[in-house]
Amino acid sequence: MNSIGKLLRLTTFGESHGVAIGGVLDGYPAGVVIDEEFIRSEMARRRPGQSAITTSRNEADEVQFLSGVFEGRSTGTPIAFTIMNNNNRSGDYDNLRDTYRPSHADYVYDCKYGVRDHRGGGRSSARETAVRVCAGALAKLALKQLGISVVAYTSRVGEISLAEGYTAYDLSHAENNAVRCPDAVAAAAMESLIMEVKRAGDTVGGVVTCVAKGVPVGLGEPLYDKLSASLASAMLSINAAKGFDYGNGFAASTGRGSQQNDTFCNEGGRIATRTNNSGGIQAGISNGNDIYFRVAFKPVATLLMEQPTVTKDGTETTLLSRGRHDPCVVPRAVPVVEAMTALVLLDHYLLDRAGRNLFS
Repeated sequence: MNSIGKLLRLTTFGESHGVAIGGVLDGYPAGVVIDEEFIRSEMARRRPGQSAITTSRNEADEVQFLSGVFEGRSTGTPIAFTIMNNNNRSGDYDNLRDTYRPSHADYVYDCKYGVRDHRGGGRSSARETAVRVCAGALAKLALKQLGISVVAYTSRVGEISLAEGYTAYDLSHAENNAVRCPDAVAAAAMESLIMEVKRAGDTVGGVVTCVAKGVPVGLGEPLYDKLSASLASAMLSINAAKGFDYGNGFAASTGRGSQQNDTFCNEGGRIATRTNNSGGIQAGISNGNDIYFRVAFKPVATLLMEQPTVTKDGTETTLLSRGRHDPCVVPRAVPVVEAMTALVLLDHYLLDRAGRNLFS
C-alpha cells in the first residue's frame, strides 16, 4: 500500500521520473506553527547532489503546500503537498526497458503488475523518500511542542564502525560532515571508503542509529501495534533497509537475563531504571527512557560495472548501468530515518491520547 499510520496517516504518490511526487498527511493536529524554513532545511539534508559522496542528480526539492495550512498554521484538515521533478534524465535508463537490474524491484514489479516504469525505478525509487522527509518535518514540528526530539546519525559504513553507543558522542556534530557521523575521525575514514568504492564503480552499505528523547511513558498499543513493531515496519519500508534492532537488540540474545534486565530504582521520588538495555521500550510500550535503535542498509544495488543478468524474455546478457546513483545510501538515509521515526511517534502519541482511561 501507499499509506502509513493510523490516526496520523501519510499517503504518498509519484515516480522518480514523473512530473512530481507528493503526499497527503491526514490527521495532523490543528494549530501547529508550520515553520517552512525548517521544512526547507530538512529537505536539503536529504536532497541529491549535496556532496561528492552522493548522486549528482540536482533537485531543489522545494515543497508546495496545496491544503491544510492557513496563515502559517495547520488547520486540522489534510495537508497536501507536491515536490516537482526537474532534473530527471530518463534517457539514461533506456537500456533497462527490457532488462532486469540485479537486486532491484524490476523483476518482481514485472511479475506482480505486468508493467513497470523502468525510468529510475519508477515508484520503487528512493526519490519517494523526499515526500517522507517533508511529512516527517511536519511531525517534528508537532513533537517539538510536546518536548520530543529525534536525531539520527551514521554509526557504520562498511567495516568502519563507531566504537561506542550514542551517549558517548555529541550528536549535534553529525551534521558537521557529509557522512553525518558525530565522530570526526571516523567520519573522515567513512568518507574515504565511500569515495574508494565510488571510483571502483561499486557501492557500500552501513548502519544508521536513531535516538528519540522526551518520549513519555505509554506510547504503544498491545498487541499488534507495539511501538517497537511500528518503528520496525516504518524503517523496513525505507529503500535498501535490511535490518532493525532496538536497545541491546540482537546482542541481548547472547547474554543472561541478570545482565539484560533494566532494574527499577527510586530516582528523586520518581520511578526510573538503572540501565536502558530495553532501548526505551518495554512490552512494546515506551517507558520514558531514551528510545534508540539501529537500521542496517545494504549496498546500493546499482553498480557502475558490468553484471550478468537476463532480459524480460529470459535471455542471458550483461548490464552496465548508467545514470546518477549514490555509492552509499546511508548519509542521505539519516533524515529519512528521522522522518519515519517522527511520524510513528506522533501517530502513537495521538493513539495514546485516544486510548487513555478517562473514567478511572
